[in-house]
Amino acid sequence: MPFLDHAAPPKTLRILGAAMLAAGLLAGCGSSHDDEELTPTTLALEKIGSYNGGKVGAAEITAFDAASKRLFVVNGANGTVDVLDLSTPSAPKLVGTINVSGLGAGVNSVAVHDGLVALAIEAAPKTNPGTVAFYNAADLKLVNSVKVGALPDMLTFTPDGRTLLVANEGEPNSYGLADSSDPEGSVSVITVNRGGTPTVATADFRAFNGQEAALRAQGIRIYGPGASAAQDFEPEYIATSEDGRTAYVTLQENNAVAIVDVATAKVTAIKPLGTKNHNLAGMGLDASDEDGGTNTNSGTPAVRIAPQPVKGMYLPDAIARFTVDGSTYLITANEGDARADWPGFNEETRVRTHCSAGLDPALFGDAANLILDSNLGRLRITTTPNGGSTGKNAAGQCTELYSFGARSFSIWDSNLSRVYDSGDEFERKTVSLPNAQFNASNDNNTLDSRSPAKGPEPEGVAVGRFGKKTYAFIGLERVGGVMVYDVSKPSAASFVTYLNTRTNDTGDLGPEGLTLIPADKSPNSKPLLIVGNEVSGTTAILQLNLSY
Repeated sequence: MPFLDHAAPPKTLRILGAAMLAAGLLAGCGSSHDDEELTPTTLALEKIGSYNGGKVGAAEITAFDAASKRLFVVNGANGTVDVLDLSTPSAPKLVGTINVSGLGAGVNSVAVHDGLVALAIEAAPKTNPGTVAFYNAADLKLVNSVKVGALPDMLTFTPDGRTLLVANEGEPNSYGLADSSDPEGSVSVITVNRGGTPTVATADFRAFNGQEAALRAQGIRIYGPGASAAQDFEPEYIATSEDGRTAYVTLQENNAVAIVDVATAKVTAIKPLGTKNHNLAGMGLDASDEDGGTNTNSGTPAVRIAPQPVKGMYLPDAIARFTVDGSTYLITANEGDARADWPGFNEETRVRTHCSAGLDPALFGDAANLILDSNLGRLRITTTPNGGSTGKNAAGQCTELYSFGARSFSIWDSNLSRVYDSGDEFERKTVSLPNAQFNASNDNNTLDSRSPAKGPEPEGVAVGRFGKKTYAFIGLERVGGVMVYDVSKPSAASFVTYLNTRTNDTGDLGPEGLTLIPADKSPNSKPLLIVGNEVSGTTAILQLNLSY
């Protein structure tokens, strides 16, 4: 059901200047034809179609080919790609499947450029080098394949389609065990060579080995037990500059962004993202699922969004690029991620468990009560903010609390200085949904269940330009739905609308990837937003109705 601040009738107008990065990301936009286009006053989202993959994980990352009118959907449940005919967006139909069993264990991401489909395929085991395979969109025939780094997790074409960039996450299988393997993270830079043989160059992080202490001092998290910088950096998502010469790569677990020179396939810089002060007005959070009580360890679920003495690590997943007045800006979906499922290492804990000696009363007001479950005691935090640091004093009392993710999206300039953060708006705007409980998860409809963790958990982001306005679309992985913001003034972005198409425990659950289809590429000549919903296995077709 919708939760809309603005309703608008549909209009058929062409969008110019939207350059789409496949795998659900519109990485950049700019147009020399703005004066020829009308600028909308606002927009509304309308669900017009859906395809049900039939099982959990059947819809993750999506990409669209305009010529064939085919939508390519990563089916994580089967390790394949479902190919949908989107010529009638209200009624997508399955017309084929790409099976990669002969090339690897399964598909993690998909990108499309002018009829060429690229797939990121992980190996078995995942710590071995992965594969990128190219297919024709029209007939699904394999064109070529190349080897890349371990666990290729996301890939995208540069705007001209000549280069394909691949984020090789290089996750370990474990830490400190006899069979532990921790491959290096990297970015593969593939020269596509249509009609010829693709070539691969690798942007690695080996030049940063030996600099771990200096990098940590800058705020870059390097903390995997025994890991070098090159092993610890895990590329997650990529956005490119408008000219395709520079790539911005999120290093999610490291709370940083790497900058890559595409021509030379070199990492030129790593930028720390810092932390969010949740103790400021407008930057608060709901920190507990037992906050219905007062200073207790046995409270009940309730909505209590407030400033808290907690530092949020941004830990972004998706990243998108856009331009305003010739300046480059980046948007991050600040999902958060913990190394919590690796044999041999688990950084995730709760405040009351981690701070068993209490909070330092010199730094935390009302420390004795603040640590209780109805306040901060239930909040999930890290035991390892950065390297060997624990955030404790000599007496074992906690001096700092670091939570996962910022429950927001942020806008950064090209030097990765933050110019905007959406604060606690995502939680505040999902308090009274008619179709889902506040901070419910994507596999339940339980009030407050995600409050001690990462809240709504923003994951996917896409951006598009409409006339002289630029809009950002942010998917909320847990409670569901898509937030829309006007980011035309990057330092003063403003909320536009929100659409959530779940119905309690059913409907569209777990938005993973977003793909924006401009009107001039759309089968029905109207801009569309495609949402792959991982938990429900459904692909939702949303129409952007522009109001003038």
